[in-house]
Amino acid sequence: MADEVMAKAGLHFDELNKIRVLEPDAAGQTTELKEECKDFVEKISDFQKIVGTFIDMVDGVSKEVEKEKMKAIGSRNLLKSMAKQREAQQQQLQALIAEKKMQLERLRVQYEALQKEEIEQNEFIEQFILQK
Repeated sequence: MADEVMAKAGLHFDELNKIRVLEPDAAGQTTELKEECKDFVEKISDFQKIVGTFIDMVDGVSKEVEKEKMKAIGSRNLLKSMAKQREAQQQQLQALIAEKKMQLERLRVQYEALQKEEIEQNEFIEQFILQK
């Protein structure tokens, strides 16, 4: 009966017969919740450490990927530059070939003209010798 009067007043006795404001069940649940919260906070802390490590690893990998990407872009640009250089060199060589062909044609025409002149001079010499 005294327990009931005390309970109505909001006072309770725990297992050690100490006066408590909370009911023993509520106090036990509060303690249990406190322990669960402590465990949860520890697990969250461990999770944050793992996530931090993972983020650091991903950052490292992303930096390496970015470096390799830049190397690939540089190589691609160099390859394009070399292709353009080769194309320009090919055009120069084709222009030189065309120039040499024109020079060859000019020299061939000059050679034919000189051969014709030589034949005419030889004929003239023969006629001159025959006239004497």
